[in-house]
Amino acid sequence: MTELWQADRMLDRLEKAAARRRLARRGAGPGTRPEPEAAIGTDRLPQVEHIVIVMMENHSYDNYFGMLDGRGDGLPRNAEGLPSPTNKTEDGSVVRMRHFTGTRQKSGVPTQTWNATHIQWADGQLDGFVQSVERTLPGLDASIPMTYWDEKDLPFYYGLAKTFPLATRWFSSCLGPTFPNRRFLISGTAHGLIDDLAFGMVDYPASGTVFDLLSAHGISWVNYHHLSRVTVNWRLLSRSSGLNFLRVLGALTAAIFPQLIPALESKLQTTAGLYPLGLLRSINHLRPITSFWQAARAGKLPAVSIVDPDFGTCSEENPQDIQVGEGFAAKVINAVMTGKGWPKTLLIWLYDEHGGYYDHVDPPPAVEPDDVPGHSLLERNAFLRLLLSFTSYAKQLQAADDGPTTYNRLGFRVPAVIVSPYARPGYETNTVYDHTSILKLIERKWNLPPLTRRDAAATDPLEAVDFDNPPHFLTPPPLPAPARQWHGQ
Repeated sequence: MTELWQADRMLDRLEKAAARRRLARRGAGPGTRPEPEAAIGTDRLPQVEHIVIVMMENHSYDNYFGMLDGRGDGLPRNAEGLPSPTNKTEDGSVVRMRHFTGTRQKSGVPTQTWNATHIQWADGQLDGFVQSVERTLPGLDASIPMTYWDEKDLPFYYGLAKTFPLATRWFSSCLGPTFPNRRFLISGTAHGLIDDLAFGMVDYPASGTVFDLLSAHGISWVNYHHLSRVTVNWRLLSRSSGLNFLRVLGALTAAIFPQLIPALESKLQTTAGLYPLGLLRSINHLRPITSFWQAARAGKLPAVSIVDPDFGTCSEENPQDIQVGEGFAAKVINAVMTGKGWPKTLLIWLYDEHGGYYDHVDPPPAVEPDDVPGHSLLERNAFLRLLLSFTSYAKQLQAADDGPTTYNRLGFRVPAVIVSPYARPGYETNTVYDHTSILKLIERKWNLPPLTRRDAAATDPLEAVDFDNPPHFLTPPPLPAPARQWHGQ
């Protein structure tokens, strides 16, 4: 145990030194810290000691909360109370919104690739959801994007949204898939990424990540996950050693066995691993989900927690059963509310992107985060481009990554609720947020400088809490049980 403790201490010192060197090289940065006259790292929100982020996957606001009555801005309804939005197929047939039968999603559809999402947006017409499937996934059921669930399917989520502040204008950070949007969460930029191909992610943003900021200034953080420590270490090492290992492995796999490539897509292991070159700055902050339950119960959560779902079973990405994911999220939220640290905790539950499901609100323009344009895997990897040119997968990849190269618009709305003892009861906020609003919150809390132009311009979600009065939810409110209990680790 002494040797492990000493190793962790050494790794911690190396990580902190590396983070400080990186931040020193970043120059002036895109903006000033919230209180320039105060020292960086100064605690400006003593009412909050623990920020917890629970980011699930792949559902739009309308897909989950479109049928939430009395609150929010859900699906427009007709005289019979049924959702009225429609989209057309390429041959002009009308596809109407319908309730999804059951809670297990279809495999592979809908789609939220870079190209498909821009087709769905359709220059603000929002009428390309059906055609995005027809054009990028021919042969699959193109009506699936026009489906929704309701309170009977997701009782815990509906109870959460009726009790705590509901953000009706929380948008994903770009019109694209999981990896770029989760990168915005931790670095304020996608750094040119537009797809979910992990073996092309051999890069690191010039200003670093929020983890660099936290580590450099001695602010604790942990990314809780569902893998064994050995598995996490190996997979992160395999992404980063020599800068080229995974890139070459992926290229060879693509060239020899292109049919295996879809199985390699969207295999996110930890949110902190989205920049594999940051291995040494994150490995000492990865903890199994069992540690989260213990820390929450004891009131010993770090200053910042990212609680990842199991991305293969309970993240709510298709073809998973959405009720399994609801059960996991309910267990996380209830563990926080009943833990000893609840009186000084702020939790944000949200989704990384819309998953290809319909939403009726046009995403607004956004500040370009930096000067790094979006580029596909084939554009950023000459070796892979050469090998893939001999396979049919090249056309599939081009179809997924086709589109603009800018990040000047937010992505579609996602469900988001702010959970805290200081939360305004039954509150609804229509302020525009995106994932960099969480960075803004962290920066405001510890007087940290912004990482990019995007988080410099973001709005934090503190409108949803009231620090001027005693906390309304100091005693956690009763919430409906999830439709299915989660029985994982």
